[in-house]
Amino acid sequence: MSAPPVPTGYPAWLADLKTQIREARLRATLAVNSELIGLYWRIGRDILVRQAEQGWGSKIVGRLAVDLRVAFPDTRGFSSANLRYMKAFAQAWPDPAMLQRLVGKLPWGQNIELLAVKDPAARLWYAEATLEHGWSRPVLGAQIDTQAHARHGKALTNFARTLPPETSDLAQQALKDPYQFDFLTLRQAAHERDVERGLIARVKDLLLELGKGFSFIASQHHLEVGGQDFYVDLLFYHRRLRCLVAVDLKTGPFRPEHAGKMNFYLAALDDTEREPGDNPSIGLILCREHNRVVVEYALRGVDAPIGVARYRLLAPETLPDDLANVLPTQDELAPGMLPAEETDDE
Repeated sequence: MSAPPVPTGYPAWLADLKTQIREARLRATLAVNSELIGLYWRIGRDILVRQAEQGWGSKIVGRLAVDLRVAFPDTRGFSSANLRYMKAFAQAWPDPAMLQRLVGKLPWGQNIELLAVKDPAARLWYAEATLEHGWSRPVLGAQIDTQAHARHGKALTNFARTLPPETSDLAQQALKDPYQFDFLTLRQAAHERDVERGLIARVKDLLLELGKGFSFIASQHHLEVGGQDFYVDLLFYHRRLRCLVAVDLKTGPFRPEHAGKMNFYLAALDDTEREPGDNPSIGLILCREHNRVVVEYALRGVDAPIGVARYRLLAPETLPDDLANVLPTQDELAPGMLPAEETDDE
């Protein structure tokens, strides 16, 4: 039996209905989350007020946990530990307006993670970045551990001079210094190609470290200029900047000639691969170390937009040499040898 014919316009209508359903589900989820976060904030605030004004001691948290669990046996989230998180949450965000504007839109797990950030300005930065980028709790924790707020926008660049004002600030914030490639189990003496291969093998981790907007295109991207062959170590496209981003990896310190080489790559990319509507290509030179004065002099006479930043290989360096040389890397471990992921029951 054949299916009935599809009426004209039905596929478009069905697609629109699917979009509406997904959006409605998302709004419902966000509304429930917002109500839950608001409740947790009010409970935490009430504990703070009663302890401050009525002299209630710390034992009230344990008593409250028992009573709430008796009253709501099928409801999770009222353990003593979680009540203490609620108290710290209300203390970290004393302005209730922040609930509607920001933290009420984040899951409780991410809000708990934010409590580890003691500086209010830095905590606000991570909360806004989590909302903008949709960071999961583990990702947020990793960003906090690597001090992402202190690295964003810190690369040495000539963007203010080489890019239009409406683009230069966004481009500056898209780059970091230093980049943390601690997901690579490589020694500091690793060659450039070893670092490059490791980054490509862990491209998901690489894109996460680079930040929102980067899309991977190729490694060792071929350019033919004047009948000669040249290769860009890593090539990306940045969706918000609408431009190609060429990355050149260096295992040593920055040298002035690196800027000239990147300038050459960018000129070739703009002439041969830049699409209509794209902005000028941007270069990022990643090196182990750089001298600010040397970088500033090297970029002063370059018209192409170039940034210089450092990268770190951390994981093996945290072990004594005798252990780092004999222990297997994460990639060498069999799947069955990896520890099971812990779950949070709050």
